[in-house]
Amino acid sequence: MKMKGRCWITALGLTLMTAACAVEETPQIQEVPEDIARIKRERTPNTKFTPVELEQTVDNLVAAINESGLKPIQMVVLLKHLSTFFEPIATGANRAMGELEAVGNVLGPSTQLATDSGAQSQALQNQQIANAIEDGAQGIGISPYDFLNEASINEAAAAGLDVVTFDTDLKDSKRTLYVGAIQKSAGALGAKTLMGLMPKAPGTVLVHGDGSTQWYDGSQRTFGVLEALGAAGYTTQVIQAVFINGQEDVDVNQMVDQIKTAIPPVVGMIGVFNISYRCAIAAERANRPDIPIVAFDYDQKTVDYLQQKRIGATIVQRQYYEGYLVPYILYGIENIGLEATKELLGPLMVDGNLVNIGVDVVPSKDFKEYNDFLDTIGSIQ
Repeated sequence: MKMKGRCWITALGLTLMTAACAVEETPQIQEVPEDIARIKRERTPNTKFTPVELEQTVDNLVAAINESGLKPIQMVVLLKHLSTFFEPIATGANRAMGELEAVGNVLGPSTQLATDSGAQSQALQNQQIANAIEDGAQGIGISPYDFLNEASINEAAAAGLDVVTFDTDLKDSKRTLYVGAIQKSAGALGAKTLMGLMPKAPGTVLVHGDGSTQWYDGSQRTFGVLEALGAAGYTTQVIQAVFINGQEDVDVNQMVDQIKTAIPPVVGMIGVFNISYRCAIAAERANRPDIPIVAFDYDQKTVDYLQQKRIGATIVQRQYYEGYLVPYILYGIENIGLEATKELLGPLMVDGNLVNIGVDVVPSKDFKEYNDFLDTIGSIQ
């Protein structure tokens, strides 16, 4: 295994209890010697929000890996940055790498760099991929920015590395698998949740999202919302979300204008990104605090409006589990093979190469219970 003097460290993990696993009775079973290292993990306590099927799937993967004992593996997990939305991902990835005794790092640019210069951050990810290839890594997990990372991912695949994307997919690249929510389905679920809070059609629903096709995942989530609302008879108006630093007022005011002028009148709002809380700000500025709102993600400002019941519910991606699954998948591919790993991931697999970890629907009345759940897995943002 090449190290090239680069600073790779073993990710710290928790020392946890060995997961119980059921083994089919067969006369050919060979017991693993006691001195062979095994993965030690403890399942998340069972709560209203614990993803039971997902936890059981990980248990099944652990059981298969434990049949032969742990083997050395070097990997790297690359994030867009290391705080806010991505902090739970880093927590999950570090924990899994510790349980696997894997060598590697969870890396990302500073939040300031990621915010100020997307181009520099993309270039940094490409360099980190090149470093991983040079240093002899066997697997890469990456939350890519966009197609500008595609060539580097393809280079890693050509060098024999398995690449697993998460949070954001590059479906046309040579990545091996994607781990995360299926965005169009998540959008449809958000629309269905909103329909439970607002009057039946007719009426206009403002969708704070991305109507372009340049950002595949963002547009897929938006299209999922639009299709579900359109099928139910609502008029929809897409408000293009503005992510530029210092442009929040511009973003909010464009929603205020639509609230005041929409025909038929606005009966609901849904934001599909982590800046969804801006929908609540816009409704207040337009003197329409009565508008039902559904948000996405768990930004602190979104939680504040959720607590005030100004946001009726939020759809939360399972960032911790994205981070936690990726090292296990990379390890499984390397040591028991891709097809065996996919078979064990079967309950979560969609279209042969998508690992659907689902989303959580958090109504305003349950925000405290959800906070408690996040606290149990160390995933508070």
